[in-house]
Amino acid sequence: MKCIHCQGEMKKGTTPFHVDRKGCHVLLDRVPAWVCQQCGEVYFEENEVDAIQDLIRSVEQKADSLAATV
Repeated sequence: MKCIHCQGEMKKGTTPFHVDRKGCHVLLDRVPAWVCQQCGEVYFEENEVDAIQDLIRSVEQKADSLAATV
């Protein structure tokens, strides 16, 4: 697999991922991903994207429920 940015070689590895949503900061230390060996660009496969999106939705729902109690 080649990187679409630099045409470098992509290798399976892990990468950190972070996102801020509704006052919450989520940090995942080691998400499986394809990582370019030349420029460091990261690509996630569909399973990882789905899992990350599920996690973000859950955090948003919990943040909403906490805010509703204030």
